Amino acid sequence: MVQDKTQTPATAVSAPVAFRRPMVAGRAAAAVAGGILLFLAFPPIDAWFAAPPGIALLSGAVHGCRPRRALWLGYLGGVAFLLPAMAWVRPVGIDAWLGLVAIEGLFYALLGLGVAVTARLPAWPLWTACLWVAMEAARGVVPFGGFPWARVGFSQGGSSFTPYAALGGVPLVTFAVALCGALLAAAALRVRARRPGGPSAPRILALPLAGALAVATLGYAVPRPAAADDATVRIGIVQGNVPGRGMTPFGDEPAIVLRNHTGKIHEMAAAVRAGRLPRPDIVVLPENSTDIDPYRNAFAHDTIDAAVKDIGVPVMVGAVVAVDAEHRATRSLVWDPVTGPGAFYDKQKLVPFGEFTPVKEVVLALFERARLVGRQSLAGTRDGDLRMGPVTVGAVNCYEVAFDDVVRGTVRAGGSPLVVQTNNATYALTNLPPQQLAMSRLRAVEHDRAVVTAATTGISAYVTPTGEVAWSTAELVDDMTVVTVPVRTGQTLATRVGAAPEWALILAGAMALAVAVWRTGRGAAARDGGV
Repeated sequence: MVQDKTQTPATAVSAPVAFRRPMVAGRAAAAVAGGILLFLAFPPIDAWFAAPPGIALLSGAVHGCRPRRALWLGYLGGVAFLLPAMAWVRPVGIDAWLGLVAIEGLFYALLGLGVAVTARLPAWPLWTACLWVAMEAARGVVPFGGFPWARVGFSQGGSSFTPYAALGGVPLVTFAVALCGALLAAAALRVRARRPGGPSAPRILALPLAGALAVATLGYAVPRPAAADDATVRIGIVQGNVPGRGMTPFGDEPAIVLRNHTGKIHEMAAAVRAGRLPRPDIVVLPENSTDIDPYRNAFAHDTIDAAVKDIGVPVMVGAVVAVDAEHRATRSLVWDPVTGPGAFYDKQKLVPFGEFTPVKEVVLALFERARLVGRQSLAGTRDGDLRMGPVTVGAVNCYEVAFDDVVRGTVRAGGSPLVVQTNNATYALTNLPPQQLAMSRLRAVEHDRAVVTAATTGISAYVTPTGEVAWSTAELVDDMTVVTVPVRTGQTLATRVGAAPEWALILAGAMALAVAVWRTGRGAAARDGGV
C-alpha cells in the first residue's frame, strides 16, 4: 500500500496544535483561579488557608512554560489577584484602580518568568518561595518609593503562619506560605507525571505533602515572649468620624473634622469624671484629626488646647501642617495640657499621588484630578519614638504600617506600644480598613508590641502583642474607649536581625535563577554544537 504523503505534514502539525490549545487554556484558568484564591485569603474575607492553594495554582500554571508564556500567565494571575484585592482604590477613580493593577501586575509577570526558569532545578519549590519574597521586596521599593500593599504575609493576620513573623518579619511569613503552596504544586505535578507501573500515588505524594504540612504547622513551635510583669499604660482612643465620602471625605462644613474629634475628647473627659471610663494616661487621635493647621490658626489651636486641658493628659494629634509656602507635613503631634504642642513625628513614607505627585509636571498636565493633592508633602527623617506622659510610644502613620523598615526603626528606637494614626475616610466600607488592621496584627507579633490604631472613620482598634484584636470599632461611627495595654521593651529575633532574613532569601532566589539561566544557556550551546 502506498502512503499518501500529502496528508502527513497536515496531520503532524494539526495534532500538536489541537492538544496545545486546551493545555494553554487550562494553564490560564489555573492562573486566574490561583489569583482569586489568593485574594480570598485577605481581609475582609479572611480565608487565610486559601493562600497556599492559590500559590500552588499560580506556580503550577507556569511550571514548564517557555519564557514568553510564563510572563503573560504570571501577569494574568497577578491581575486576577490584584483587581479585587485593590478594589479599595476605586473611590479615587476607576482609571487609578486599573492603572495601579496594570503596573503592579508586571511584578507578577516577572515572578512567573522566574518560577518557570527555576522549575528546572532540584528543590524548585524552595526557589519559588524565595522569588515570591524577592518580588514583594521589589514592589516595596519601585516605582515612586514602592507600594508594599497586598503582600502574601499580610493575609495571615491570625493563622498558623503568623508566628513566623517573630523570627523573620513579614518576608518570612510570605516565604512560609509560598513554600507551602509550591510544595502543594509539586505534589499535584508529580501525580500528573506519574507513569503506569511507576510508584503509587501515596508514595509520590508523601514527601511534598509532608513538607507542606510541616511548613504550615511549625509556626506553632515558635516560642512566644514571656508576658509576666509587664508595665501597662491606659490609652484613650478616639474615632470622631467625618461627614463626607470618597474624594471629599471631610464634607463642606468648616472645621467639622476638628470639632468631631475634640468633641469626643470632651465626651471622654466627662465619662472619666462620671466614672464610666478609667482615666487615661494618654489619648490618641487619628491622622488628619484636625483639618486646620493648629500652628497657624488660633481657632484650631485653642479648640485643641481646650480639649486637651479637659482630659488633662497628653494627646497625640494628627495634623497636616505647613512647612513652608510650597510644602506640608503629615504630623503626629504631642499636645501637653500644660505646655501645649511639643514633640512631633513627620510621616516618612508618603502616598504617591495622595501626599506628593511624582513626575509632577507631566501628571498635572494630563490629569486635573491630581491637583487635589495640593501642597506637596515633605517626608520626615527620624523614627517615631515620642515621649507621652509615662511612656515612649512608637508613632506609625497610616500607609507606613506596610513598610517593614519604618515600623522596625520605631521599635528599635524604643517605641512601645505602637500607635498607628490613620485616615481611611476616602476608603470607608472598602477592603482597605480591614487589610490595614491585618497589617497591625502582623506587626504586633513581629515585634511583640501592643498596637493601638486610631482612625477617622474606622477601623480603630487595640491589638495585643499576640496579634489578637481586643477591641475595635465599626466604620462610619464616632466612638471612643480607654484600653489598658502592656508596655514591652524586649526585642524579638525579627526586631534584632531586621532585613537579614529577607536579603538571604532574595540572594538564594537570585542565585537559583542565575544557575537556571546558566544551565539553559549551556544546554542550548551543547545542542547547537551537535548540529
